[in-house]
Amino acid sequence: MTEIRNVAAEIVRFKRRVLVIALVVLGAFGLLGTRLFYLQVTRHEDLAEQAESNRTAVVPVVPNRGLILDRNGITLASNYSAYTLEITPSKAGDVEDTIDQLSQLVDIQPRDRRRFKRLREDSRSFDSVPIRTRLTDEEVARFAAQRYRFPGVEIKARLFRNYPYGELGSHVLGYIGRINQREKAAMEDWDEEDQANYKGTDYIGKLGVEQSYEKVLHGQTGVEQMETSAGGRAVRKLGSHPATPGNTVMLTLDIKLQKLIEDMFGERRGAMVAIDPKTGEVLAFVSKPTFDPNLFVEGIDSESWAALNESIDKPLLNRALRGTYPPGSTYKPFMAMAALQLGKRSPSAIVNDPGFYTYGGHTFRSHEGGLGALDMHRAIQYSSNTYFYSLAVEMGVDTIHDFMKPIGFGQLTGIDLGGEVRGTLPSTEWKRNTYKRAEMKRWYSGETVSLGIGQGYNNFTMLQLAVAEATLANGGLKHRPHLVRAIKDTVSGKVELVPQPPADDLGWLPKNVDIVRNALVAVNKGGTGTRVFAGSGYTSAGKTGTAQAVSLGQGVKYNAKALEEHQRDHSLFAAFAPAEDPKIAIAVIVENAGFGAAAAAPMVRRAFDYWLMDQYPNEQDMAAVRQGKAAAPIGKPLVASEMPWPPTGLSPSTAP
Repeated sequence: MTEIRNVAAEIVRFKRRVLVIALVVLGAFGLLGTRLFYLQVTRHEDLAEQAESNRTAVVPVVPNRGLILDRNGITLASNYSAYTLEITPSKAGDVEDTIDQLSQLVDIQPRDRRRFKRLREDSRSFDSVPIRTRLTDEEVARFAAQRYRFPGVEIKARLFRNYPYGELGSHVLGYIGRINQREKAAMEDWDEEDQANYKGTDYIGKLGVEQSYEKVLHGQTGVEQMETSAGGRAVRKLGSHPATPGNTVMLTLDIKLQKLIEDMFGERRGAMVAIDPKTGEVLAFVSKPTFDPNLFVEGIDSESWAALNESIDKPLLNRALRGTYPPGSTYKPFMAMAALQLGKRSPSAIVNDPGFYTYGGHTFRSHEGGLGALDMHRAIQYSSNTYFYSLAVEMGVDTIHDFMKPIGFGQLTGIDLGGEVRGTLPSTEWKRNTYKRAEMKRWYSGETVSLGIGQGYNNFTMLQLAVAEATLANGGLKHRPHLVRAIKDTVSGKVELVPQPPADDLGWLPKNVDIVRNALVAVNKGGTGTRVFAGSGYTSAGKTGTAQAVSLGQGVKYNAKALEEHQRDHSLFAAFAPAEDPKIAIAVIVENAGFGAAAAAPMVRRAFDYWLMDQYPNEQDMAAVRQGKAAAPIGKPLVASEMPWPPTGLSPSTAP
């Protein structure tokens, strides 16, 4: 049977479908139109900015680090630019395989691999880490031709720090190194401006002046706006704001005096600090042995690190700042000053020195055979132990402590270097707080005896002793020691002195200062320093010292030949000159070198001759000083101002 179609009904249904489809299409176009309006109108500025950022990149421009100069303008730290080959581990895939392939294009030594491994351990996976530094132009060209093979590897132009005189003054200058994770975490606490200024910076001051004056030396980071390709590579520069180089730091240090002193030490260990008593300017700051700070700039390799870190001579220890020693007899003038100021003993009081001192059933050694009847002047001149043993007992430990503390013994001097230690200025309170066992907390009166001759618990730095000597030279006015004299603005060229606090007046009576000063002059005219200062063209005041490195049993006679080298007595000398108008004060220790007049005092004599008389030791004299076999200068001295700089064998290293 034939089906009869209802055409009218189908037309109605068709129209409905068309209407529904039309509504859907219209709705879709409405949505598209709404979205288009939202994107093109409402979010136009935002999306345009995002599009521009995809096309461009803002790159930080790391500033040139500021120079470090000595007081006479000699450059001690500078910069050079070189290419480095760097790997970003998160982008490089198999890092070891990448390095193996790279080694076919550029020279990669085992030490480079070890340094890369150490730096990688201290970096994040998305940080680029150098595998080779200071690439040659040929190596740069070879890699550039094969660059497509090495994702995550790129060549960068980096600024490197250069210390042109290597080990000379290294403990003062310090060094810069790659920023580690601990330092990055600490930088997160900086204010936003400082954090922004270190964008792109990979290196930071780690030690010495480089660390203390980091923000002065760093400069202001600039920016470059670069147009980039779809692959993120820079195509062209669209604009820039140049970086501002760091400022120049001008030291108080005289690098020629520094070198003279370091040369006089030779292979011996020790420290010497020279200060201008009237200003607190540090003229020389020596710690021996030294190290080459250039080793740390690119990341020190494990062998060099082990050699420095494991050496028995501890070349990384800043002995002038962190080494503590008993001051020995160089402490006696300050004991005398305490007695005078506090009225504990008059300068004319006579004490008999039979060669020993007995207290509490114990016998303490003095000069063999004794020195007989002594007043204060002769006790200092001939360095009587007995005189100062008895003085210490009369004063007591806490009285000694309270007088020595303002002078700076056992205190931070406030010098503009980080890492300074206090040492130990003993007191009853100190002992209670230091020891745990009840019987050890108690102060026994017999422990006071050795304090009078700078032994016992006394332990100070050469910096503290130099500050004390400068204070004595300056009549009781104590200046804060400092190493930076001025800052030179790199842009304007303006030089501004670094402000220093006013001197502390310790209130010493001039007559008491004269008594002690005259006794110290007598030391170098008729006492233990006589042979060393014979023929000098100025009047000096000084005190020799010999400090025990190890304790000897009661009644045991000291015999240097019977002891290991590291167990022998230390040689010390503290002095200033000219005595009537001091321009330089020095404290020095030569470790395990014996009597103060044999090793330490001859070095001070030649430092004074350089500073005051423009004299420099000749080759024969220098050799004798290094061997501890010198007294007064041997032969005719050289004219210091006529000597070439840099001297033979110390040509400054040049940037590659």
